[in-house]
Amino acid sequence: MALHETKVEIPAGAADAANEVLLEHACENWNVLEDVIVKRAWVAGICADEREAKEQWATIAPLLAKAGVGCVGEPVQRPLADADWRDSYKAHFHAWQFGRLHWVPVWEREKFSLPKGDAVLWLDPGLAFGTGNHETTRLCVERLVKIAESETQPLATRRVIDAGCGSGILALSAALLGFGEIVGFDNDPEAVRVSEENAALNGLGGRVKFFAADLVGGLAGAQAEVVLANIQADVLMRFARELVGAVAPGGMLILSGILTPENVQVRAAFAAVAPGWSVESRPMGEWSDVRLVRPA
Repeated sequence: MALHETKVEIPAGAADAANEVLLEHACENWNVLEDVIVKRAWVAGICADEREAKEQWATIAPLLAKAGVGCVGEPVQRPLADADWRDSYKAHFHAWQFGRLHWVPVWEREKFSLPKGDAVLWLDPGLAFGTGNHETTRLCVERLVKIAESETQPLATRRVIDAGCGSGILALSAALLGFGEIVGFDNDPEAVRVSEENAALNGLGGRVKFFAADLVGGLAGAQAEVVLANIQADVLMRFARELVGAVAPGGMLILSGILTPENVQVRAAFAAVAPGWSVESRPMGEWSDVRLVRPA
């Protein structure tokens, strides 16, 4: 029996609200697909058959509506061959670049030409693995590339912590750029598994230490010259002291996952626990980041 896909377009700005609905109601075989380059988003689900697909959508549609997520047009349903279900996602993921680092879907490996001196991170999204196209991830990796370009000390001596590593994109990007000791952790063991799979896909198995931990346990006794935390704003503020404490003298803390209207509040919360640190931020779409630098 063929798998069955249901996909419906939603407003691009509603992607995060839709994702929260799916997470809150444990819709494990449903996902939000987002392309920030063309500013479009979809809710998509893979079910065992057409009957199950219709039943699940009948449950999910009212939950999305209650959360203020409208649909752009009617749901599109179609059967998928078991071996080809992953292909339905390929149209929504694109290669992108910043500086000398490229993030490229693995299915483009044969036709992709890497410029001399550049590095590439291969990505295989599937149902639950992002390509880094979201603004919150781009804000972090662009900061990371700029740090690598401006660092006066050998990058191999610079340590990196990826707090809340998700699919491991930030930690693995740091490895490709040449940073030294790198660790990434997440409170979701599935995220750690996906991060390790992505490391293996890129020949970086063992290069980054991934482990399961919350912010308190993951940062306990740890310090690095670069600490990255792409987590929602309320969590960042709740654990501001732990995050600040993990930054080595002269090091940098990069925070993302912050909606632009929340930025002032986040900056104030971290300035209170890190007096004397320089603080700056920048927006990208409806999202923003905060960069703090600890005095040497």
